[in-house]
Amino acid sequence: MNIDEVYIKRCIQIAKNGLGTTRPNPMVGAIIVFKDKIIGEGFTSAYGGSHAEVNAIKSVTNKHLLSKATLYVTLEPCSHYGKTPPCSDLIIEHNIPNVVIGCVDDNPEVAGKGIRRLKAAGCNVTVGVLEAECKAHHKRFFTFHNRKRPYVILKWAETSNGFISPKTKAKKAPVWITNLYSRQLAHKWRAEEQSILVGTNTVLEDNPSLTVRDWTGEHPTRIVIDRQSKLSSNHNIFNDKSKTITLDNFILPQPKDIAQRICTELYKNNINSVIIEGGLQTLQTFINENLWDEAYVFKGVLTFNDGIKAPEFSGNLISEKRIANDTLKHYENNS
Repeated sequence: MNIDEVYIKRCIQIAKNGLGTTRPNPMVGAIIVFKDKIIGEGFTSAYGGSHAEVNAIKSVTNKHLLSKATLYVTLEPCSHYGKTPPCSDLIIEHNIPNVVIGCVDDNPEVAGKGIRRLKAAGCNVTVGVLEAECKAHHKRFFTFHNRKRPYVILKWAETSNGFISPKTKAKKAPVWITNLYSRQLAHKWRAEEQSILVGTNTVLEDNPSLTVRDWTGEHPTRIVIDRQSKLSSNHNIFNDKSKTITLDNFILPQPKDIAQRICTELYKNNINSVIIEGGLQTLQTFINENLWDEAYVFKGVLTFNDGIKAPEFSGNLISEKRIANDTLKHYENNS
């Protein structure tokens, strides 16, 4: 690994501090190096705040060193006005002579324009350092812009004999299959992603809130499919804890490609990531249409004599680990 790769790896590391707060913006990391010493670091602020490059430049105590330094960044500096001014202009303003970029920004508003602006101002620009790692880090952002849909994460818990819920329940509330630690991890994921989606039956049977309770972080935007307008404002999903988007009878005229149509609606609402939490029909719809990127499957020690079977599913197993007495398998979709 050469020195540029070492510094870009550090950019990726600090960028993760923005996970769950920058959405729908990408979580970018930037550092500034002078004579083999890091003199400034920054990551993207919460949405509406400063970008990583701005924060890195602000963190440099001696601004005179910037004219002799190198800026490293995971994603091409922006070249357009949004919530903040263009980062490429700020880099030029401070006469930073060298810029090393992990990957090009595919957003049509940038897409190489930032690089061209830097080069036109006389900057030495290097592009593509740890490119694959940077693209993987920005997976939500690239999926949104390139595939015109959110990054889709499937998540469910099943019993040791393969059921996701019992056939009958004593009350309309969740039946916990996993332990407290697994549930806490699932709430951590909620804080990291922009939205969470369930179907009508899940709301009717479990009356979930779909908020972050066992972790600290922002509540995700809640998405509910209510094809026949069966839900009322009394359900927890419509409380004031977070925004809720209802997808209703727009699906009915064309029952095919439902997952694709849901993704299109979420794209229109500027949602760049979504956790699909069920139930079976909703999960299986996304699996059958091959519209998913990652999947987390918990297996608990509990057993049901009868119930609703877990989705039929196949994917590339990335990891498997124990969480107390639960097992967690993490898959990715390579197809």
